[in-house]
Amino acid sequence: MAESTVPEILEELRSLAEPKILEVNARHGDDHAVNLTKLRAVAKRLGMDTALARELWATDVTEARLLATLIGRPKEFERDELDAMLRSSRTPKVHDWLVNYVVKKSRHAEDLRTAWLEDADPVVASAGWALTSERVAKKPEGLDLEALLDTIEAELKDAPERLQWAMNMTLAYIGIHAPALRDRAVAIGERLEVLKDYPTPPNCTSPFAPTWIAEMVRRQEAGA
Repeated sequence: MAESTVPEILEELRSLAEPKILEVNARHGDDHAVNLTKLRAVAKRLGMDTALARELWATDVTEARLLATLIGRPKEFERDELDAMLRSSRTPKVHDWLVNYVVKKSRHAEDLRTAWLEDADPVVASAGWALTSERVAKKPEGLDLEALLDTIEAELKDAPERLQWAMNMTLAYIGIHAPALRDRAVAIGERLEVLKDYPTPPNCTSPFAPTWIAEMVRRQEAGA
């Protein structure tokens, strides 16, 4: 079967667009109109292809960029390339998928984590905190968790929304994965009250750090 070209893929994505999906996503700052399950099916059919992923990314079409994060091989992207991609990712879903599906699995993840943490752009900095949460959960050796809590305590309350979400996740992850610092993490969350009143659907865990920590520790202790 002949390989799909970028124009053909874009036409397919346009044919899959649904106005109602766009309407819902727009409430969250996103602008994609394709059901993500259908998008993943397109990615599965195309297979892993970093060259094609780069071409799709270059279109600046949100659905194409989401598709690019699914078919690009993380280890084949260069450090500065990933940095430029992140800085051009201005919708939450593209940003999140790029960080989670590509950057976290790339050989440049740690270098970018430390660089992005210090970035003046809060959206870029939020990616640094997302990568830090990953380190806290999976490879905390070498991280100064006390210093991270110091920064969170000083800056979380007044951080812009996306940066605040990412910092709050690191706070919760420290409380969940570092028992020696759990009480301090909970105390910070209780004092700052960030996301305390966030509406949470039934059977979902609240993003309020003390509640999140308590629930995940309960599951750990229950062997879940």
